[in-house]
Amino acid sequence: MIDTVLFDLDGTLLNTLDDLCDSTNFALAEFGYPARTLEEVRGFVGEGVRLLIERALPDSAKEKTDEVLAAFEAHYDKNKENKTKPYAGITEMLGEVCAKYKTAIVSNKYGKAVEELKNKLFPAVMLGLGEGGGRKKKPAPDMPEYALEKLGSNKKSAVYVGDSDVDVATARNSGLPIIAVSWGFRSRALLESLGADIIIDNPRELMGAIEKLNVEL
Repeated sequence: MIDTVLFDLDGTLLNTLDDLCDSTNFALAEFGYPARTLEEVRGFVGEGVRLLIERALPDSAKEKTDEVLAAFEAHYDKNKENKTKPYAGITEMLGEVCAKYKTAIVSNKYGKAVEELKNKLFPAVMLGLGEGGGRKKKPAPDMPEYALEKLGSNKKSAVYVGDSDVDVATARNSGLPIIAVSWGFRSRALLESLGADIIIDNPRELMGAIEKLNVEL
């Protein structure tokens, strides 16, 4: 039986896209590089902010990744809550889930930002884990496995909830079932093509999806 739920953050619990885009374009402008559109940034996110910045830079400027990344993080640390907010229904859903299951956020966002956002917006979630600590980023299994260890759980009784191709791959690499959400940064069609175990279209559906997995496992 499932007793643990691991959540992705960006695109799953929080709509962070506008603030990520604003900080990306602030950092690019600091070095005289052209801005990126919201849809371009949507395609760049999911594998950590270093890759976000590397992808946002012109091909001729990839060697500037470290400098532009530092400008991005300095801006994002102060502005990450300007437009970011939980998707509709997330707070209520987490109240139900946290009352019944052990929970953690496992994100490729850098650890300081994950911890601050979790503590402020989702304090009932037991653990917030971001990039750092020498662990490989998703889709490697390192972070989910570490979260399960910290929670005293194991993969046979856990499920991963995410919105992207990276999340599906993370679950597969970790030996976890995946409940994919269609309201995030990737399309439902993509999630279907990747073979997510269950796809939900509204946070209210999550508890039922977990119970469905309990029956199938």
